[in-house]
Amino acid sequence: MNWLRRMMYGRYGADQLSWFLLIVYVALSILSGLPHLGLLSWVAMLVLVWSFFRMFSRRYDRRRAENARFLAMAGPAIRWLKMRRTILRDRDHRYFRCPNCGQYMRVPRGKGRITVNCRSCGVSFEEKS
Repeated sequence: MNWLRRMMYGRYGADQLSWFLLIVYVALSILSGLPHLGLLSWVAMLVLVWSFFRMFSRRYDRRRAENARFLAMAGPAIRWLKMRRTILRDRDHRYFRCPNCGQYMRVPRGKGRITVNCRSCGVSFEEKS
């Protein structure tokens, strides 16, 4: 294991974009097994090579900029998925979006009709919990 640490010293390593590229590689590899989609195996190999190139790169500034651009594009989808997971797991609260600013708010479940005040913009609205 020491040889791996020595080899990776000074290199960029894995980040969110690298993990996403590896997931895309696996998906493309699985799809390339279907009939008439053999070309996808070459695309999958290019994605894998790009992912490993990023991991073994010594250009921290460029790799961080690439990852920042990826997170700027994928950030809303990631936040939406995390919020959906939170809503599904939390059985004690109801979640509402502010009609004015779109901020999510959590209120206790089973309280009937309540007035909700948004902490971000101060708008009050009535919802059923």
